[in-house]
Amino acid sequence: MTHPGAPGYAAAARRAASERAQATDAAAGGSAAGTGEPGASVGSSTAASAGGGGSADGGSSGAPSTPARRRAPRTLRRTLVVVLGALVVLASIIVGVVSTAVLHGQLVARVDGQLQQATERAARAVGGDLPLPPQAAEELLRLPGQPVGTIVALVTSEQERVVAATASIDEDGDIVELSPSAQAALASVPADREPVTIDLDGLGDYRAVGVPFVEDFAYVVAFPLTDVNATTTQLAVTIAIVALAATLAALALGALIVGRALRPLDRVTETATLVSELPLARGDVELPDEVPVDDERTEVGRLATSFNRMLGHVAASLSAREQSERKVRRFVADASHELRTPLASIRGYSELTRLHGGELPPDVVHALGRIESESLRMTELVEDLLLLARLDEGRELRREPVDLTRLVIDAVGDAQVAAPDHAWRVDVPDDEVTVTGDASRLHQAVANLLANARVHTPEGTEVVVRVERLPAASDAPSPGRVRVTVTDDGPGIDPALRASLFERFARGDASRSRRAGSTGLGLAIVRAVVQAHRGTVDVESEPGRTAFAVELPA
Repeated sequence: MTHPGAPGYAAAARRAASERAQATDAAAGGSAAGTGEPGASVGSSTAASAGGGGSADGGSSGAPSTPARRRAPRTLRRTLVVVLGALVVLASIIVGVVSTAVLHGQLVARVDGQLQQATERAARAVGGDLPLPPQAAEELLRLPGQPVGTIVALVTSEQERVVAATASIDEDGDIVELSPSAQAALASVPADREPVTIDLDGLGDYRAVGVPFVEDFAYVVAFPLTDVNATTTQLAVTIAIVALAATLAALALGALIVGRALRPLDRVTETATLVSELPLARGDVELPDEVPVDDERTEVGRLATSFNRMLGHVAASLSAREQSERKVRRFVADASHELRTPLASIRGYSELTRLHGGELPPDVVHALGRIESESLRMTELVEDLLLLARLDEGRELRREPVDLTRLVIDAVGDAQVAAPDHAWRVDVPDDEVTVTGDASRLHQAVANLLANARVHTPEGTEVVVRVERLPAASDAPSPGRVRVTVTDDGPGIDPALRASLFERFARGDASRSRRAGSTGLGLAIVRAVVQAHRGTVDVESEPGRTAFAVELPA
């Protein structure tokens, strides 16, 4: 995986997180699945393997287990819409309960008023003595103004309250007798002139009032609550239907309003994602356009404004950094170019002095030799700096077919002459492996890798250089890639140095021999040349094995 800010880093990180989450869910469901993580080598491929999962009780059923479902993310939009719907439902419940209770109470109070009028009419009608039952109850029911379903019961208070006579008016206006259970319920009504609600078997709820009469007698008048209950139920159903429709409308409208209100947040997220995938580490970076702000006074508007201000600061910082880097590169290129001539003159004068016919003192000869060697080393350093400066400026390299097989064989031959105490081995295909690029720069990159293995490993180290073709994907239009690997069995690279190994002026630590001078630019040149050819370079190292892998488009 590339470093943060490199192209595709954010997308690769999201894919890796998604793969880890899927592997966790599969393990929780009973199946074992492993997903390879990106390795140290850029060119290495990710491997994935899946194993069969057994049953939860350890049986051999072999049935595939169902992975655990992941809960939907609690986004801000979802939370706001759910809270809005919950508030509408809560308000509807409160309104419905209060409205139904108030209406039911008012209707029951109206029935109580009718009961009061009915008892007053009964009192005026009977006056004094009442005929014996059952004619007494029937006489009260025949009074004018009695609604359908009215019940009149004559109750005696001797020993226990017993209904002496009952009667009821049906829908046809006929007087009918009540069942024993209904009579028992009427007999339980206290004669205190206070209305109570009773449940009569087979007839439903009634509102009844008991009135004391002469001696041991009382009469009970009851009105049905059927209409009251029906009206209350109809109101509750109507409120429930209206509340459901209002909740659905509120959810739809709320989702629309919340989505429109949070749209600037989506634009901020999209812009931030684009910025996170830009290569901000180097080069001239063009940031996305600013997020449009509808109203700066709102919370979302203030966030978008702050984000735009941050984008402006980032753009200004990147522009200043790029200008500074260009100045540094231009200075390095100009200084390197200007230093080539005086260094060549110093080396020429030292060689001319050594060609002098006269005898020179030994110390002078030694000093001239040192001047010549140091000027040569300084010239190589200047050439390396000039090359890096040109590559940083993005100057185009030559594009021509290069036989990588022949190039590697020649480079290894030169390294074998320079270090015969190492064991050099070449593993290349029988036919040509051709890439498009600059032959001299590619040769320099391979030679630097071989020089790195030669300088930083002890005598007797085996260095193997391998050239191989990597197969292209089945749906890829390109013909594949070519990999050049330089492997040695030396002491390895210190892990603390591995992160900055390809940086400029990075030097090996004390665990590796430094029998020859090093400028610390060799591997930096390797990376710059390979990247200029749209390739990648990486290293894997452990004690006893170090492998540098260069991949180039075939």
